[in-house]
Amino acid sequence: MLSLPDLLARTCRHLDGAPMDDAAIAAQLSVLPQWRHDGGFLCRTYRFGDYYDTLAFVNALAFIIHREDHHPDMLIGYNRCELRFNTHSVGGISENDFICAAKADALFAQAPGAAA
Repeated sequence: MLSLPDLLARTCRHLDGAPMDDAAIAAQLSVLPQWRHDGGFLCRTYRFGDYYDTLAFVNALAFIIHREDHHPDMLIGYNRCELRFNTHSVGGISENDFICAAKADALFAQAPGAAA
């Protein structure tokens, strides 16, 4: 299991092979407690004060995930953004998903209009 500082210091890399098993996913989720494992995806919904704050977060996140070359599914609403990560090349959840989840959380912690 990687610590939060370890996740934030890493960058995504191309992965082949098997996805993480349920036990490894559960252990790693203890570092990112607001995330959940749902149907083969790592998921979290972020809440904001309004649409502008939501889009500001999405645009800043787009830069991060483009740099990591690891792109989530996003559902964007007036005051929320749901992220769903998985790693297509392994057919499930990988370390890359947790790296991007940690970076999304770090961005959210600094976001104006972020709601708990």
